[in-house]
Amino acid sequence: MMKHLVASIFVLAFGVVSVQAQTSPIPTAAWNAYMEHFVDDSGRVVDTANGGISHSEGQGYGLLLAYLAGDRSNFERIWSFTRTELLIRDDGLAAWRWDPNSTPRVTDVNAASDGDLLIAYALARAGRTWGNQSYIDSAQRMARAVGKKLVVRSGSRLVLLPGATGFAAGDRPDGPILNLSYWIFEAFPVMKQLAPETDWDGVAAGGIELLRIAQLGPARLPPDWISAPANAPVTVAEGFTPVFGYNSLRISLYLLRAGIVDAELQETFRRNWLIENGGTPAVVEIPTGRVITRLTEPGYRMLGAVLACALNATPIPDDLRRFEPTLYYPSTLYLLGWALVAEKYPRCL
Repeated sequence: MMKHLVASIFVLAFGVVSVQAQTSPIPTAAWNAYMEHFVDDSGRVVDTANGGISHSEGQGYGLLLAYLAGDRSNFERIWSFTRTELLIRDDGLAAWRWDPNSTPRVTDVNAASDGDLLIAYALARAGRTWGNQSYIDSAQRMARAVGKKLVVRSGSRLVLLPGATGFAAGDRPDGPILNLSYWIFEAFPVMKQLAPETDWDGVAAGGIELLRIAQLGPARLPPDWISAPANAPVTVAEGFTPVFGYNSLRISLYLLRAGIVDAELQETFRRNWLIENGGTPAVVEIPTGRVITRLTEPGYRMLGAVLACALNATPIPDDLRRFEPTLYYPSTLYLLGWALVAEKYPRCL
């Protein structure tokens, strides 16, 4: 598990946050800029690219970023919204979608395993660091719920279902349907401590195995959504857009944040981002390998920069040493990437 040690300072001026050096992975000024753009007074993390909705993933990201910024009061505020508005299911998982323009506000009570893992992981880390047993207790309840409801065996593999309903082999003839970006690898050692009755090592191993075999199409990239039946080939899931897209592009960062610097696993990202696209990730059509959209926002380019840093000790480019909030998702990825570099690869700064 990552150490919470070295970091950098951001100096706020004219809406741009510039990096220097500090003691927490996400410095106060950068975190304040993120809060100003994406977190409302109630502690709701707002997805600014999707009609201002909120979701369990966003709340989990918000909690983790608040922890990395050392912001106990806003951590509690984000947790309060999460607890009261999303933890409404009777199985310990969070409802995944909340819409301020709908009544009732929760518009989909299905769970999302990445959101649940992020929430439990952030609570556990905060609880241990800050001596808050209630956070640890809540994390344990969620970890046990994820293990009970969302971890299933498919043939020889343990897999993580994306949600509580609609994705299992019993729900669809091509099931289970999986999203490999829902494997929050850095969280599994913590889940193992919280809920040892679940084989979290097996879950992680299942994800790694699938990442090795789900590199599909001419570009050899993992689709956002795959069909992975027991004893059958992995394919793009029917009914889902056949792309390496906004989901899968975070897999490289998740591996690195978990300390998995595996050149073979990272090769497809290295080739597609650093060799063929000048460090810029892209949405790629799986069947043809065609680039659909080049993702030039700083938060997306930070993914390539972090990978180049981890593999080759390449310094973070000057134009990425400033946090400029854009939309919720790339801004979140930027801060997670920056925190990783500050903690594990300070030589790149």
